[in-house]
Amino acid sequence: MRTVKRLLAGAAVAAGLTGSPAWADGPVRIALVAKSLGNGFFEAAHRGAQEAAKELGNVEIIYTGPTATTAEGQIEVINTLIAQKVDAIAISANDPDAVVPALKRARQRGITVLSWDSGVAREGRELHLSPSSSALIGQTIIKLAADELPDGGEVAVLSATSTSTNQNVWIAEMNKVLDKYPTIKVVATVYGDDLADKSYRETQGLLQTYPGLDAIIAPTSVGIVAAAQAVADAGKIGQVNVTGLGLPSEMAGAVESGASKSFAIWNPVDLGYSATYLAHQLATGKAQAKPGAEISMGRMGAAKLDENNEAAMSTPFKYDKSNIAEFKSVF
Repeated sequence: MRTVKRLLAGAAVAAGLTGSPAWADGPVRIALVAKSLGNGFFEAAHRGAQEAAKELGNVEIIYTGPTATTAEGQIEVINTLIAQKVDAIAISANDPDAVVPALKRARQRGITVLSWDSGVAREGRELHLSPSSSALIGQTIIKLAADELPDGGEVAVLSATSTSTNQNVWIAEMNKVLDKYPTIKVVATVYGDDLADKSYRETQGLLQTYPGLDAIIAPTSVGIVAAAQAVADAGKIGQVNVTGLGLPSEMAGAVESGASKSFAIWNPVDLGYSATYLAHQLATGKAQAKPGAEISMGRMGAAKLDENNEAAMSTPFKYDKSNIAEFKSVF
């Protein structure tokens, strides 16, 4: 039945129709799949998805994900959503390739599939929405560290999983601009698997292995909080600056204590909102994912797809003592 609906939706697009499809006999069911449940970043994205659903009308959000950041867990979730016959799946992937077969099955059954935040290989989705330009994120995270080290120093990276698409791309983009900071030395990259306890232990290992460490860059909202706590517990506030990507609500204490001088993030509420809007546009046949297409993201403007059917939402924003109080109650 949903395959027929999708075909009719395509016909509506071809005819230039912009209203709600005549076949809609219930809410458009959009599944927002997180890397793992219990993560503040994805909880905020869920709030944005609910905002978009309310704005669009006749939309049901199914917020789900595995309990741990594994591809296997997400595959189980995807299979369940296929059985539930949802209209769209919007996923932040733990592995870009491992989830592809399951997502292909979803697409074969007429389910719209897009990735957001952490991407899926192109054959597994219709489009990917990055929170920002990968190049800008990479440039931002190294600049945040370098700005606090005018005389240079040693920097380590605390990432999420070794297979996390977005983390790896951001770190690669960071490495591309290291020649702009000749006095900065990146001494190690470790992986906390987006788990607070493991990220904390990895930070402890960095502090022990590199006693002269000056900064830790954690481009993960879980890792940055754990790293800041480990630095504080080690009595190294003022010696080691923790920066990267985090949520204001979770990083306010670290900024106030001095464990983190500054960090950056896009608004995950906006990201969940935008992903939901795109999923709705595709699932209802109001837009098609193809290179060059511009697809509405509501109040966030339009996503312009490149040759790989990828788009960026916005640029990262810096948070520090000057503005953390304003944003910590927002997300």
